[in-house]
Amino acid sequence: MWFFNRKGPSGFSSSSTAEEVTQGIDGTGLTAIVTGTSSGIGAETARVLALRGVHVVMAVRNMVAGASVREAIIKENPTAKVELMELDLSSMASVKKFVSEFYSTGLPLNILINNAGTMGNGFMLSEDNIELLFATNYIGPFLLTNLLLETMKRTAQQSDVEGRIVNVSSNGHQFSYREGIRFDKINDKSGYNGLTAYQQSKLANVLHANELARRLKEDRVQISANSLHPGVITNTDILRHYSTTIKGIFHVIGKYVLKNVQQGAATTCYVALHPQVKGLTGEYFHDSTIGNASKQAKDAELAKRLWDFSMTLIN
Repeated sequence: MWFFNRKGPSGFSSSSTAEEVTQGIDGTGLTAIVTGTSSGIGAETARVLALRGVHVVMAVRNMVAGASVREAIIKENPTAKVELMELDLSSMASVKKFVSEFYSTGLPLNILINNAGTMGNGFMLSEDNIELLFATNYIGPFLLTNLLLETMKRTAQQSDVEGRIVNVSSNGHQFSYREGIRFDKINDKSGYNGLTAYQQSKLANVLHANELARRLKEDRVQISANSLHPGVITNTDILRHYSTTIKGIFHVIGKYVLKNVQQGAATTCYVALHPQVKGLTGEYFHDSTIGNASKQAKDAELAKRLWDFSMTLIN
């Protein structure tokens, strides 16, 4: 549609692809961890970063599907540096094991992309006794980021190259619960709504990036932290827990009004690699341009409270 081609201040539009927004960028010498790369925009993000010379660590829950994506990337680009490691973000034990295994590789870390996410259709608890969507979409990435932060700081200091932390959120963050984050009711089944719980987790992703950005800036660390809305994507695995009928309707409509995977990965790759983003932190991006997050997402006190709450959960 015509409005997909309207360019923003960055020079890109909502129809721009991940390849287009990274054209001419050399990522040689950089290492990135990208979560949720076994399908959808995560797989495309991994492919395009590898195409630009970045050493990519694919962090996936489904190792079989992940191996297939890795094989396809290397087939297209035989010189690509792509590793595959198992990670289930709903499990703190899995996150800790992943970080331990990553440390054992001795690799530096320039870019962390918290891309993985899921939508559910019923109330469930994780193995750590946390509401499953909040655990998978937010607490897992929060813990992962926290455990990898020292490595990123060391890499930034030694290389003098800005590190970048990218949280893939959603414009749905503006439709969270009235109080934003249900601190006292995270595991309360009464009043639970699967869609709103998803939106709560996406609000948490933005708040996390904002508070992390504030802390890194305060400590004068050369690492940025930003969040983004990738757009509403057709042909994505995020609806895997929904019925075939719902997924079918979504994909039929999506062909006409939604982004494809190549367009959906564009903003992530832009924020992770583009020189225009250097020095920008605590921002919310949409269509490869700085966008507007909700009033709740900009609430500094809410962000601080969420940080303290999250530290209590992971400890």
